[in-house]
Amino acid sequence: MAKIHPLATVHPGAKLGENVEVGPYAFIDDNVEIGEGTVIYPHATVFQYVKMGKNCAVFPGAVVGAVPQDLKFEGEVTYVEIGDRVTIRECATINRGTAASGKRVTKIGDDTLIMSYVHVAHDCTVGRHCILVSYVGIAGETDVDDWAILGGSTVVHQFTHIGKHAMVGGGSKVNKDIPPYSLCGRDPICFAGINIVGLRRRGFESDTIRNIKDIYDTLYFQGFNISDACAKIEAGFPDSEEKHEIINFVRNSKRGIVRGNDSHEKSFIE
Repeated sequence: MAKIHPLATVHPGAKLGENVEVGPYAFIDDNVEIGEGTVIYPHATVFQYVKMGKNCAVFPGAVVGAVPQDLKFEGEVTYVEIGDRVTIRECATINRGTAASGKRVTKIGDDTLIMSYVHVAHDCTVGRHCILVSYVGIAGETDVDDWAILGGSTVVHQFTHIGKHAMVGGGSKVNKDIPPYSLCGRDPICFAGINIVGLRRRGFESDTIRNIKDIYDTLYFQGFNISDACAKIEAGFPDSEEKHEIINFVRNSKRGIVRGNDSHEKSFIE
């Protein structure tokens, strides 16, 4: 049975799982489904058409499911889908999708941390185990793949793609796609190496990390254009999940990947 504070407002049409807690002055609208063990803290707001998984936490001032900040939105039914064990900290905002995009849904994957004052716009997809640090803003139809981390105050252009296991430095202005396993930052943003610390923490073997580093050396620092570099990588490196992830990401990039760092130093790995 859910535990609802008497000063909370919960619409009769909302479906709350076992052991859901709703704090004072929290608001939960109609057409909302919240999984067991989730905590909605005081003064948090969950608007219509939100489905939230198990053991999540929505902190004070956060707003989940507000209508899109998009002039093409015409009041249609669209959605927000939140996975399990997602933490949404103070004053973060996650907007619903739009029909114009063709997606109609904004998604947050399992075990993701959305820190304070983060904004996730309409039709974005944020993967599993991601971290969006305070004051990050991702514009409409941005895709953030699993295990990516966006540093504080980073702003991301609409339609951008952030690859899996990528790390973007705080305060970055992202206007190109961020390749998987990479470390990107500086102003203007550029490729600054591979995300060695993150990959080691997640159990990647040294040989795998070295292989990723060599692939990116070929892509960025051997003078090839993108097409030739991908062909060189495809022919010259043994098959691996990481190789295919990088090649597919680069070839399918719609905005183009971030540029290389002109002051690149060859030794990324000690």
